Amino acid sequence: MTIRISDLYGKKVISTSGEMLGEVRGVILDMEKGSVAHLLFMEMGQLVMSSNLRGDFHKNSVSYDRVTRMSETIVVKSAPPAEK
Repeated sequence: MTIRISDLYGKKVISTSGEMLGEVRGVILDMEKGSVAHLLFMEMGQLVMSSNLRGDFHKNSVSYDRVTRMSETIVVKSAPPAEK
């Protein structure tokens, strides 16, 4: 499926268990693969200015390979407890 990155911005992201995870505010690309790697729930500028970059990244992003469905909202596989 081909999509425009700009079409991802503002979409709500929910897990398959129904949990609202956030709204897409940024995208991280894998330039080697030419694909989306992560969806961010905070803007990149806020993330890089964070005093807890690693923790905030894990709380405010989801790996794109977890996406199962995309329409008006993005549905992702629920994360195992250790990943949350």
